Amino acid sequence: MININVLIAFYSRSGVTEALAKAVAEGAAKAGAEVRLRRAREFVDPEVMAQAPGWQESAAAMNARYPAPTAEDAAWADAIIFGTPTRFGNVSSELKAYIDSLGGLWVQGRLNGKAGSVFCSSSVQHGGNESTLLSMYVPLAHLGMIIVPTGYADGVMFKAGTPYGATSISLNQAKSPSSEDLDVARWQGQRVAMVASALKAGGMIQAAA
Repeated sequence: MININVLIAFYSRSGVTEALAKAVAEGAAKAGAEVRLRRAREFVDPEVMAQAPGWQESAAAMNARYPAPTAEDAAWADAIIFGTPTRFGNVSSELKAYIDSLGGLWVQGRLNGKAGSVFCSSSVQHGGNESTLLSMYVPLAHLGMIIVPTGYADGVMFKAGTPYGATSISLNQAKSPSSEDLDVARWQGQRVAMVASALKAGGMIQAAA
């Protein structure tokens, strides 16, 4: 496989989506990609964060582990994989703010042809995982990316996840993803990296400046 750069830009509050992001990174790395893991930042006041026990402490710990995603990261990448917890059946505002910041690259056509994919987590069984994943395909299309779903292209997909992207349900306990959830996430990272390699070899992806 030719050299591939994969950006995984995610938001996580309790660590569940972070665990999926790490598994996606493992899968992409297994396919030979260079990976950047980046956590989107909060923009609410500390007083708001203090209303959710552990939010500030968890955010500080994850921010120490991961830089914030930048437009440069997106320009560098041949594939971008976005991850988020569900927020009322939709993407978190923290990750959406990062996606919205990519307008400068969009107007230059710098994201055209890159592989794009999504994953998410929810607290309850019907908490909006699939609606969140499907809604996140919309900005990928606007950015000119080639959408890469997980599909049922690997046996692990018949045990967990969705055909749209890896998922996890934490049952209101910040419960870690299951081994099957993580296997789906690894498959997703691997598949996206392989598709990005083919796109780059075919001249679809503009070289990073």
